[in-house]
Amino acid sequence: TDVVELVTAAAAHIDQKSLIRRLVGELIELRRKDADWRSAWRLVSTTYGYDRYGGGVHIVPNHAIDIVGLLWSDNSFQKGLMITNTCGWDTDCNAGNVGCILGVRNGLAAFEGGPDWRGPVADQLYLATADGGRAISDALRETDFILETAHAIAGEKWFRPKGGARFHFSLPGSVQGFRSKGNLKLENTHHPTEPGQRVLTLHYRLESNGTSALLTPTFIPTEAIDMPGYNLLASPTLYSGQTVRASLFSDEKNFGSVAVGIQLQIYGEDDRLVAIRGPLQDFLPGKIVNLAWQVPDLGGAPIAQVGISIASREPAEGVVYLDHLSWDGSPNLSFHRPVASSRMWKRQWVNAADFFEDGFGETFRVIQNRGRGLVITGTREWTDYSVQASITPHLVKAFGLAARVQGLERYYALLLCNQNTLKLIKRLDGETILAEEVFVWEFGRPYDLQIAIKGNQISVSVDGALLFTVEDLDRPLSRGGIGLVCEEGRIGTDEVSVRSEFDRRGNG
Repeated sequence: TDVVELVTAAAAHIDQKSLIRRLVGELIELRRKDADWRSAWRLVSTTYGYDRYGGGVHIVPNHAIDIVGLLWSDNSFQKGLMITNTCGWDTDCNAGNVGCILGVRNGLAAFEGGPDWRGPVADQLYLATADGGRAISDALRETDFILETAHAIAGEKWFRPKGGARFHFSLPGSVQGFRSKGNLKLENTHHPTEPGQRVLTLHYRLESNGTSALLTPTFIPTEAIDMPGYNLLASPTLYSGQTVRASLFSDEKNFGSVAVGIQLQIYGEDDRLVAIRGPLQDFLPGKIVNLAWQVPDLGGAPIAQVGISIASREPAEGVVYLDHLSWDGSPNLSFHRPVASSRMWKRQWVNAADFFEDGFGETFRVIQNRGRGLVITGTREWTDYSVQASITPHLVKAFGLAARVQGLERYYALLLCNQNTLKLIKRLDGETILAEEVFVWEFGRPYDLQIAIKGNQISVSVDGALLFTVEDLDRPLSRGGIGLVCEEGRIGTDEVSVRSEFDRRGNG
C-alpha cells in the first residue's frame, strides 16, 4: 500500500472532532496539492509547535512530524528518515516511529541503496523493563518471541529454529549482536550444504600464535554504561553454572587446522573487560565441532559478552561457520562484592526500590519508604533452583526473598511480616497467600532465608529449618529470576546465593 493511502485510510478512523484528525487532514490536503515537505514543516511549526503544546515532547507536534515524514517519504525509508530528522524536535522517537512503519512496509529492502543502517546496530536491542534478564536482546530474538506469542494465541505450539537455540541466525543478514574482535570478518550467509538454513560465516586470518574472537553482549555494553539522559537497567543473560553450547563447522578448503573454544568477557577492575576462555579444541578442515563449557565461578563479576575464540600456532586463513550458540541449566553462583573495584557487579541488579546502597558495612542495603520495593536479577530461563540469603531487618514492616521473578507483578516471595508472621505469597493478577504461619522475629537479628523451587513445588526454610512445602497448581509461575524484598523500612545482606542442586528436603 502507498504510504499516502495508508495515512489517509488510518485518518478515517480518527474522531472527526479531534485535534489529531484536524492536523492529519491539513497535512494530507497539502500533500494532494503537491506542496513540498518544507511547506508542511512550516505549517506544523507555526500551528502545532512546542510553543503551543509544551511539556515533555508533546504528542501533538510529535505526531505531526511523524505524518510529515510518512506523507512525503515517497515510500522510501531513507527519505522518510531524512525528512523526519531534518524537521528536528524529538528526533529519536519520531524517527523511530517513521522508520518502523516504513521498515515494516518495505521489508529488508528498506535498508538497501543508502547508508549501512544495519551494520553499526548489529541487530541489538535494549528493552527497558523491571524484568532485567529481557533487557539485552536482538531483533531476531524478539522475532522469535512474537512468533511464539502469535502461535500461542492461535492455540498452537511454535518451535524456534535449531532446537530452540538463542542465537541461530535464521533470517537474512541477522548477526544477533555478534561483532568480530581481531582479524575476523563476519556475514550471514546460506548454509553451504543445507538448503533453507542460514549460518554466521567467519573469515579469519591469523598470524603465528594469533587469536581472534567473535562476541555478542550478555549485559550492559561498555558504550552504554554511562548513557546520557537514560540509565540502562539490565541483568546479565548468562551466569556461572550455566553451560554454553555452540556448533561450528569448517570449510573443507581450509588449509591446516585452528583451535576453537567458548570465550567470555567479564567486568573486572575499573569496569574493564577481562577475557575468560574455555578449553580449546582442534578444528580440522571440513569437520564439525560441538562445544560445551560450564561457566566457572567468576567471583561475583558479571558476564559482559559471550562468543567464540579462534587460535592458531601457525599463520592461518580460512572460513568457519557458526551454526548456533546457546546456553542452558540453572545458575550456581553467589552475588557479593567482588575483589575487583567495579560498578557493574551492582548494576546487574535492577533497582525497583527507593534506595539500593552498598556500604555502611553491608554489601546490599535496600530501603523502601512506602509500599513494597524489590531489587531483581536473573532471567526467565531460570527454572528449578534455590535462592538463599542471610538478611538483617533493621526497621521494616516486611522483608524477604523472591523467586521466579518476572518483573514487579509476577513472582513468588517468602516474607516475614509485622514481626510475628511468615508468608509464602504469589504475585500474579493480585496477591495470593499460598502458606502462612506464626513466626516471631525481631529487628537487628539476621535471618537465613531460603526458597527452593522445583517444578510446581516450593519449599521454604528459615535458619536451616524446613518450615513447609507447597505445591502451586493454579497458573503456576514456571520460570524467572530472584529478588530481595523490602516493605516500608530497611534491610541488609552481604550475599545472595543461587544453587541448582537440591537435597532430599528440596533445599539447595
